[in-house]
Amino acid sequence: MTAIAERPARTQRATGGQARTGQAAPDQAAAEQAAAEQAAAEQAAPVQAAETVTMAGALNRALADALADDETVLVFGEDVGPLGGVFRVTDGLAARFGEARVFDTPLAESGIVGTAIGMAMNGLRPVVEMQFDAFAYPAFEQIVSHLAKLRNRTRGRVALPVVIRIPYGGGVGGVEHHSDSSEAYYAHTAGLRVVTPGTPGDAYTLLRLAIESPDPVVFLEPKRRYWAREATVLDHAGPALDRAVIRRPGSDVTLIAYGAMAGTALEAAEAAGAEGYSVEVIDLRSLSPFDDDTVTASVRRTGRAVVVHEASRFCGYGAEVAARLSEQCFHYLEAPVRRVAGFDIPYPPPHLEEYHLPSVDRILDAIDSLQWQETRSDAEAGR
Repeated sequence: MTAIAERPARTQRATGGQARTGQAAPDQAAAEQAAAEQAAAEQAAPVQAAETVTMAGALNRALADALADDETVLVFGEDVGPLGGVFRVTDGLAARFGEARVFDTPLAESGIVGTAIGMAMNGLRPVVEMQFDAFAYPAFEQIVSHLAKLRNRTRGRVALPVVIRIPYGGGVGGVEHHSDSSEAYYAHTAGLRVVTPGTPGDAYTLLRLAIESPDPVVFLEPKRRYWAREATVLDHAGPALDRAVIRRPGSDVTLIAYGAMAGTALEAAEAAGAEGYSVEVIDLRSLSPFDDDTVTASVRRTGRAVVVHEASRFCGYGAEVAARLSEQCFHYLEAPVRRVAGFDIPYPPPHLEEYHLPSVDRILDAIDSLQWQETRSDAEAGR
């Protein structure tokens, strides 16, 4: 472990597979040929230039490209047509693709999802928007009772390639019903994929992959990052839909986050580096299914973990992550897994939300609490 510098007291502030034996030679030759052809195709493909784009812009591009590539894709929801959505994520799509493919609906979330289910049963790929996180609750029965279960109910004969886009989380000065982090409800429901991007580039990749998926996907968009900018290549040939990514390598502690908190975790890792900690940051991307391989491999290397999310701590998504790490990494852990989360209260009014949301300071405090003194004492004693 790197040396840990003493840090002065802080005031609380909010900042934002192996080859099988006996494998037939023809199969190996075919695999090598396929790999060679893929490599040649990648070299021949034109190199895309990076562009600076916001997350909202990347999502808009993903929807436009999906509509252009597949005539079965439809986009609909409240105010997504001519207005372009509350956050302008669908801006210009109705004018470009026509109101038969991008259209407004009544203020009836249950009806929106129910209609999408019927469309998907008949060969279409609907992408629907719930205007705000808590606005999706009237559609919850359609989502958990039908959308999540129909493929299993029909023994795989009926697929439901539906994407439900939900702007979620706080940090934008919204009142209650506009700032919920409802990921645990959906992740707990078998039959749903639940994903959330942490960067503009990943927003494009994940949304394209979600639309192409044969499974229903709840796509959570961290609204406080809609205006975050990144120089990136918008390409959906990135990591798979169900894989986490390491945003920053490190050796002392693994910081696990997703959505808006991926950015906050990176800020905290930078600050921790100045204090002598080497922090690895993992952006989960997929909440369900969970990428055990990437996360456990990191924690087994570092021996310590902190999980960060906006939602309330009690029974929050971090509890599942902590449980999995305790089960799979118990003998590697140097300290208990810590969680940094929102408080166990209804979402506060705008002027108080900065105290509710996880901050860099709160994450640094959690890192400080990971029994470093015990490790140093053992090292000094030659144990």
